[in-house]
Amino acid sequence: MTVRQNINFPLKMANIDKDLANQKVEDAAKVLNLTDYLDRKPGQLSGGQRQRVAIGRAIVREPKAFLFDEPLSNLDAALRVNMRLEITELHHQLKTTMVYVTHDQIEAMTMADKIVVLNAGRVEQYGSPMELYKTPANKFVAGFIGSPKMNFLEGAIAEKYGAPTIGVRPEHLAISKETGVWKGTVGVAEHLGSDTFLHIHVEGGEMQTVRTDGERDFHHGDEVWLTPEASRIYRFDADGLALKGS
Repeated sequence: MTVRQNINFPLKMANIDKDLANQKVEDAAKVLNLTDYLDRKPGQLSGGQRQRVAIGRAIVREPKAFLFDEPLSNLDAALRVNMRLEITELHHQLKTTMVYVTHDQIEAMTMADKIVVLNAGRVEQYGSPMELYKTPANKFVAGFIGSPKMNFLEGAIAEKYGAPTIGVRPEHLAISKETGVWKGTVGVAEHLGSDTFLHIHVEGGEMQTVRTDGERDFHHGDEVWLTPEASRIYRFDADGLALKGS
């Protein structure tokens, strides 16, 4: 079927008046920037355009809620970014509840008003993206929210902070070649232009990721010192639950 026939299909099944159905299809196509593609068939469309056709089929039914089940997982990186923006913009236009399932925490953080973090069918935490970022209820949530994910340290280093495990986000670690709290060695350095992600082998601890300015000059094998922001250290008990005061 053509794009027009695809979007119109649920209306046809519901025996909606043909003129009204055509108007609904035209309106949905306009919202989704599909007007120029209405007479094309699926094989002539990109992955992102096909996803928009599927959304159009739902829009014309005027549902009270949309359910998106990992709609972007099969798209390439560039298309995922574009579709993420398009779906978010669509949400603002339609003002309709959207339940969006994703394993991609960037999608969750950038698109959601509220996030429900699920683990093995259990709700770990519910709240706004920034609530989950700033006050994770446990290690699972702390490790899921944030990109790159939170660093965790155990053993003697964590015991100094009165907890079995502590967590520090990459953006809350200062790095220096002169002085600091934890000594380490630079492993892989990922230069992204505006940012650089440094993977540091910390003495007596696990590898830590540091997010720093893209202009900072660090290389593989450099000896460095890391200093966590005192107010941004998260503490977790033996069961992985956040301790008060974290």
